[in-house]
Amino acid sequence: MKVTAKLNNLRISPRKTRLAVSLIKDCGVDEALFQLKNTVKRSNPYLEKLLNSAVANAENNFGLDRDNLYVYNIQIGGGPTLKRWMPRAHGRATTILKRTSNIKLVLEERVEGKNRKSKEQMEKEKIKRAKNAKKLKKEMTEGKRITEEKAESKNEKSEKVVAEHKKEHHEIENERKQSRESGWAKKIFRRKSG
Repeated sequence: MKVTAKLNNLRISPRKTRLAVSLIKDCGVDEALFQLKNTVKRSNPYLEKLLNSAVANAENNFGLDRDNLYVYNIQIGGGPTLKRWMPRAHGRATTILKRTSNIKLVLEERVEGKNRKSKEQMEKEKIKRAKNAKKLKKEMTEGKRITEEKAESKNEKSEKVVAEHKKEHHEIENERKQSRESGWAKKIFRRKSG
C-alpha cells in the first residue's frame, strides 16, 4: 500500500532540494531519518518533518508497520516563483527569481501486509489515545488551578508585606516630621516679629 504526504511552497529552489532527496530514495524510514539528520542541507529539517508526517499517516490511517516502510518515491517540482528586481548600471533592472518547490513523498511497504493492524485494533488504539488525551487535559487543568491558587496565595503574602512596609515607612516619616518640628528646625524657621 502506498502512502503519500505533500509539502507545497517550500522556499528553497527545487535544484537544491533534489540534492538532499537523492540521499533518502529507496531507504527504510529509520535510515532515511538518520541520513537527513546527519547531512547538512537547508532543506533537511523540512524533509524530515514531511517524512515523519507520512509515517504518521501510514500508522494512524492505514495501520501499517513503521519498520516495514521505505521511501518509494520523492517528486520535486517547481512551485510559484517570486519575482524581484535588482537595480543595475545605466538605470536598468534585472530580475531575481526566488524559486519555491513542491515535494510529494510516497512510502510503500517492503512486504505487503506484514504486521498490518486490523480495523478493530486501530479503533481500540484511537479510543485509547482519546482517553489519554482527556486524562492529560484534566491533569493540565488541575495543574493550572493549583498554580493559580499558589499564585493567589503568593499575591496575598506579597500584599501583606507591601502593606507592612508602607506602614513602617509612614511611621518613620512621622518621626522625622516630629523631630523637625520640635528640634533645631523650629528655632531656625521661626517667624521673626519685628
